[in-house]
Amino acid sequence: MKKITLAITCLLASWQVTAQETAQEQQFSTVITPAFTPVTWERLVDARNEPENWLMYSGTLDSQRYSLLDQVTTDNVHQLEMQWSYQIPVIDRAETVPLVVDGIMFITEAPSNVVAVDARTGREYWRYDHEMPDDLRICCGRNNRGVAILGETLFMSTLDAHLVAIDARTGNLLWDVEVAAHDAGYSKTAAPLIVKDKVVTGIAGGEFGIRGFIDAYDPETGERIWRTYAIPGPGEFGNDTWSDDSWRTGGAATWLTGSYDPDLNLIYWGTGNPGPDWNGDVRLGDNLYSDSALALNGDTGEIDWHFQFTPHDVHDYDSIQIPILADIEMDGRTVKSMLWANRNAFFYTIDRANGEFLHGKPYATQTWAEGLDPVSGRPIRVPGMAPTYEGTLVAPPIVGATNWYSPGYSQDTGLFYVTSFDGAQEFFKRDEDYEEGERFTGGGGRYLQPMDAFHSSIRAIDPTTADIVWEFPIMPRSSAGITTTAGGLVFTGSADGYFFALDAATGDELWNISLGARVHAAPMTYAIDGRQYVTIASGNVVYTFALEE
Repeated sequence: MKKITLAITCLLASWQVTAQETAQEQQFSTVITPAFTPVTWERLVDARNEPENWLMYSGTLDSQRYSLLDQVTTDNVHQLEMQWSYQIPVIDRAETVPLVVDGIMFITEAPSNVVAVDARTGREYWRYDHEMPDDLRICCGRNNRGVAILGETLFMSTLDAHLVAIDARTGNLLWDVEVAAHDAGYSKTAAPLIVKDKVVTGIAGGEFGIRGFIDAYDPETGERIWRTYAIPGPGEFGNDTWSDDSWRTGGAATWLTGSYDPDLNLIYWGTGNPGPDWNGDVRLGDNLYSDSALALNGDTGEIDWHFQFTPHDVHDYDSIQIPILADIEMDGRTVKSMLWANRNAFFYTIDRANGEFLHGKPYATQTWAEGLDPVSGRPIRVPGMAPTYEGTLVAPPIVGATNWYSPGYSQDTGLFYVTSFDGAQEFFKRDEDYEEGERFTGGGGRYLQPMDAFHSSIRAIDPTTADIVWEFPIMPRSSAGITTTAGGLVFTGSADGYFFALDAATGDELWNISLGARVHAAPMTYAIDGRQYVTIASGNVVYTFALEE
């Protein structure tokens, strides 16, 4: 990536002073937001046609992260300039994807706070801080990735496994429900998903021997409407894929946000690894529904179909990637597809109406499978690749060929975009007894080379063939999400603090800026008074850009 010389130090200093002065002013007066049009279910279904707003975590219910905004294009993106920045007061990594509703931006902060700001200037209106217990048990950081909105109410998952409803005008708490016991290892980090008149939300904690589930809640009262377990209990289909009572502590967390098809009335949600992660000896069988895509009835939560990417996973290849829904042309017909670049290094195109496997290929280096069965899509395993007490070298590594960060899809190019990694790692197993609230992983991993020794890139994949069309090398390994626009652009970031734009058709780099800290989130875009803005979190600062006026 080309380096560019920027007088950024002085600018950052001035922005931070402004942010500090604003924070001091607002210690004495908190204001409500300006009035906005309540976000109805009809608006959420039709969210793509009001691209001036970003109404949910993935932008639209199909999770394509594709915006119709086209003021910023391949021809002028190099003219993007910083407009404002918001300094998150808690020093932690930011994984937030803000929402924008009629000029108001809602930003979540670690560990489980939310702030409303003016999307034109970054000036704060109000903030809500969720009080945390001292005995949190979490796996992978004090994260919060975003909120959902319905009407004039925000819904946020919290790190202590609660779901809260907040008045979006004032920041006042409306209700707070405990979803699961945090001291047993349950937690919540993902943005909820609104489906009709329900708040749908998953659960984290797969490294603590939890039993994963997906819930739906009444937005007015916080009452739980239904719960679907990601591990079937006794007498239910799939329970026999767990030996003995291993289903009780089998993991299969649902720790990212799903997607929804209003025409099919199906919710699509990914599930995580079985527990313990790396020792499968104590949980013989396929371990349904771990490492799967679940299609749930939007009214009842009943499982309509499932597709298991990695049966009896022993490499921690969570299938929690966000499912992208797209109608694509294949073999002379339009297919309602679900596109999925899995952590296990295979890309899949699946019929989202019935779960039929259409095709799949590796999109990154992998050594654990010979390929996929052409009919079922089940992996054909290479013998001897399971973790051992001595260690077994396998690709991809524990972090996967990709991970939780959002992929993207462009309706203009028909390409799927994913942040990918070609690493390998030694996998170990160990004997471990389950103890409630303690880690239950059964092993771990070790790199024989530094992570920077492996190849990492943004890859564009043709979902009709699963072929890689182009790639853009990005070192070191990135954990940034992707957003595409009708301006022909792919926006994403890097571990060394760059935010940049690529040509969606060719992968050519068109613009970049150094923000000085890791980009560990996904960008989003919105417009006010006809002016397009692009926002990204870097380190613990939220930056917003636009073309020069």
